[in-house]
Amino acid sequence: MIIVMDGKTSESHVQKIIKKLNEMGHKVDISRGERRIVLGVIGDVKKLSSVPFYAFDGVEEVIAVEKPYKLASKEYKSTTTEIKIKDVIIGGKEIVVMAGPCVVENKEQIFQTAKLVKDAGAKILRGGAFKPRTSPYSFQGLEEEGLQLLAQAREETGLLIVTEVMSASHIELVDKYTDIFQVGTRNMQNFVLLKELGKVNKPVLLKRGMAATLEDLLLSAEYILSNGNNNIILCERGIRTFENYTRNTLDLSAIPALKQLSHLPVIVDPSHGTGRQELVLPMSRAAIAAGADGLLIEVHPNPKESFSDGAQTIDFKHFKELMSQVTLIAEAIGRTVKSNNII
Repeated sequence: MIIVMDGKTSESHVQKIIKKLNEMGHKVDISRGERRIVLGVIGDVKKLSSVPFYAFDGVEEVIAVEKPYKLASKEYKSTTTEIKIKDVIIGGKEIVVMAGPCVVENKEQIFQTAKLVKDAGAKILRGGAFKPRTSPYSFQGLEEEGLQLLAQAREETGLLIVTEVMSASHIELVDKYTDIFQVGTRNMQNFVLLKELGKVNKPVLLKRGMAATLEDLLLSAEYILSNGNNNIILCERGIRTFENYTRNTLDLSAIPALKQLSHLPVIVDPSHGTGRQELVLPMSRAAIAAGADGLLIEVHPNPKESFSDGAQTIDFKHFKELMSQVTLIAEAIGRTVKSNNII
């Protein structure tokens, strides 16, 4: 349920409604604007049908949200949420590109990659320190040493950092180093982790599960939202289908669909979405044309020597080409990809 109040309503009248809802066992999310105050009621709202909310001073409208995901829905908020981290805005006019290796291997690798992706126009450095792998014998990441190297690369280049958090017990450690928590496909429905991330005041990049519907994804986002963290970035990274030419099937229709269903920004990972180097560039172009707010790209100095996912990782030459072409697509649809280069 959403309760819309006049923006000039006194705080005491707003608090009367919140107190009433709290007494009935509901949490309330408050969004304040110049012209209206929106109260998002969290919980089972069936028993609220008999409450005469229009009798409270300042109430203009009471809206029943039909979607099972309430706070993530377009009904709750009609405009796209913009997530601001320092001078980077995700969900605005600018397309934000996150780029870097699948996994941090050593200082030289991550520093070289950070410098070159920044020069090409990326705003955020991606890199795994804790890596969930299908095989227990595969490289699992440098853990805290990897996080430290990412932080050092941030100091060197000014790029923001996004890195994966795999469990609730890792949140405190990863929080010390990262700017954005990434929740991978295998953890999209790790509800203990999602609840704890809802208590952290830092953006969360939530990847779609490999067999998840859009409703599944948005309900996972709802776990984070309902626990207090409104800074969520949805990520389409491909789903499992019967097709085996590509690693996954990149669901480009998910981009406009999610934009219709939710106010949360949407980015696309064409690296995992295809699993093939030669498909990353065309799918990046297509993602931006379909309305994505950003891209998550795997880049490595020498993909053939990558410790992880070399087949879907592009080198610096191809990343520069990708950024050039994505810029043209963005401009064609009235958006921008600002370069970090000073000319």
